[in-house]
Amino acid sequence: MAGSVGSDDGDAGFQIAPMVDVVFVLMLFFMACVGAQQVELELNIKLPAGQGSGESKLTPIIIDISSDGLVSMNNQSYGQASDKNLQALRDWLKNAIETFGDKDPVIIRPSPDAKHERIIDVLNAAAFAKVKNLSFS
Repeated sequence: MAGSVGSDDGDAGFQIAPMVDVVFVLMLFFMACVGAQQVELELNIKLPAGQGSGESKLTPIIIDISSDGLVSMNNQSYGQASDKNLQALRDWLKNAIETFGDKDPVIIRPSPDAKHERIIDVLNAAAFAKVKNLSFS
């Protein structure tokens, strides 16, 4: 039976269709990974880079945010929970930036229970005063 179908001993050769499928799956995987990256530029604030062990003569301005929304510096209140604009904090920061320059770091130290909305209010006050060196603690 020379013409039977099941008795061929020849090999089927290189199959390209499964290879094309694998390439397409890999391309989809890498395209999905690239699309998942997020670029956070919404607040437009640059965080300071780490500094070496050299001594720094900069005086940090530390802003505390309590869990009930009270904003304070050096045990002095600069905004109650109902004050969304934080005008006293804006004025103080603007005066400090104009007087001492924008090199002094401003450190925001929120309570773990502080609302994110209140932290954004403080960030808006810092942006109004044109703070350049801002970080969180």
